[in-house]
Amino acid sequence: MKTKILYEDSNVLAIDKPSGISVHGDGRTKEKTVADWILKNYPRMKNVGENEVYENKKIKTEIKKPGIVHRLDRETSGVLLLAKNKKAYEFLKSQFQNREIKKTYIAIVSGNVKTERGIINKPIGRSPKDFRRYLSGRGARGEMRDAVTEYRVLKRFEAPYVQNFSRSSLPRVRGGIHADKNFKHTVPFSYLEIRPKTGRTHQIRVHMKFLNHPIAGDALYNPGAKTPKGLKRMALHAKSIEFKNLKGEVVKVESKLPKEFGKVVV
Repeated sequence: MKTKILYEDSNVLAIDKPSGISVHGDGRTKEKTVADWILKNYPRMKNVGENEVYENKKIKTEIKKPGIVHRLDRETSGVLLLAKNKKAYEFLKSQFQNREIKKTYIAIVSGNVKTERGIINKPIGRSPKDFRRYLSGRGARGEMRDAVTEYRVLKRFEAPYVQNFSRSSLPRVRGGIHADKNFKHTVPFSYLEIRPKTGRTHQIRVHMKFLNHPIAGDALYNPGAKTPKGLKRMALHAKSIEFKNLKGEVVKVESKLPKEFGKVVV
């Protein structure tokens, strides 16, 4: 796992997490994670933070979370903040809990988002149909947790797309021309800057799904949808994070835009 260090002092570490890598294990798969990279390169962080015990078929597995004070989804790339010691862990954890840390994401979503700026203030619960998914609005179940997400449109654009069609859904072709007069070789997408004010699991993905503008390439919340051609991952990137270090200084750490995004947004 190749990982770029974006910021480091004696207490805090910020890395550029690649897409396709989980932050920590889940007790089921054996794939390498950010936690494995930490234990290899920063063994002193082994006992920093809170590990989790996962039990499956009466077999207990301890999930290592060394220095991990927040997480990014497996397919999300960008800035991940880590604590190098227990004092830093409690200090950063407090900032997350008090919503003092500022996070900015970049995303490509399906369709044209009409309003230039918006605030989504919708609690998030569980999906009644899929235990892996969360849900905002009608049909959500279980404990509803408040969630607020701000966004602004950076650009609207049309792009060639790919889609996993079933044979029955393909337009009929006569003489090499699609019979469907409404068939288009490009479809609209929107390029957004997103600022979550709370830190719920899958928050941005759930809220954009609620707006009917799900994240492009999101296999869980946007399955089978059109994705910009050339994009082979979920189009969500943690661009920056702003926090206070143990000296009380405000630190802003930024991650460069993934090359895949630059090739798609034209």
